[in-house]
Amino acid sequence: MSRINGFVGRRDFIKFFGLSTLSISGISACSSIITTPSTITIPPKNPNPNPISPEEAQRRLQVGNRRFYNQNRQYPNQTKRRLETLSKAQYPYAAILGCADSRVPPELIFDQGLGDLFVVRVAGNVASNMVIGSLEYTTTVLGTQLIVVLGHKNCGAVAAAIKDQPNPGRIGFIVDNIKPALAQEQLRNNDLEINESAIFNNIQYQTERLLKNSSVLGQLVNEERLKIMGAYYDTDTGKVEFIN
Repeated sequence: MSRINGFVGRRDFIKFFGLSTLSISGISACSSIITTPSTITIPPKNPNPNPISPEEAQRRLQVGNRRFYNQNRQYPNQTKRRLETLSKAQYPYAAILGCADSRVPPELIFDQGLGDLFVVRVAGNVASNMVIGSLEYTTTVLGTQLIVVLGHKNCGAVAAAIKDQPNPGRIGFIVDNIKPALAQEQLRNNDLEINESAIFNNIQYQTERLLKNSSVLGQLVNEERLKIMGAYYDTDTGKVEFIN
């Protein structure tokens, strides 16, 4: 497997995830989830009364995305009845860590409705501590069994990291959390192929951060109770490429 600065290229990255995608089967319920980082209690039973496997969750996302890019959207689960049902409880079947880019709204590109997806969005789909806490919540309290780290073509946050120039305000916090994913030849390089590779590298890097910085997610993965995978959205075509 070829690597650039410790990270695999796009094709090898896809092959890598094909061999090492993390899987899940049954998550936990909510009493006493976390006390301290060294003392983690994950409820033994999935709080979702009708849990959805990660394989089925991925299938639903793929089918919904196909409807989206074929212009055959169904706009499911958006009725008044659905709204009323969700006022009592939510059990999203998948979690998406996506970029805040206005062109990549997960509920739309996957043609999903109210309560279907637990979405956390931040520029560059960066796995910050607050993002990780949100994903720990949906997996342990709501019973979500699939996390998708969704990057996309023409990501401005990754482009800013590649340019490696001073940024105003707190934008630098985002950029600094993407730079470690980049190879040296990607920095200050405007080659489109290298830029696209940088986006895939960032997807991998943020996926690894979820596991490295979360004992909760790591434990669920180690127990084969959670699947975490990457995905790439093409802003030109509307298609999502799952990296598993």
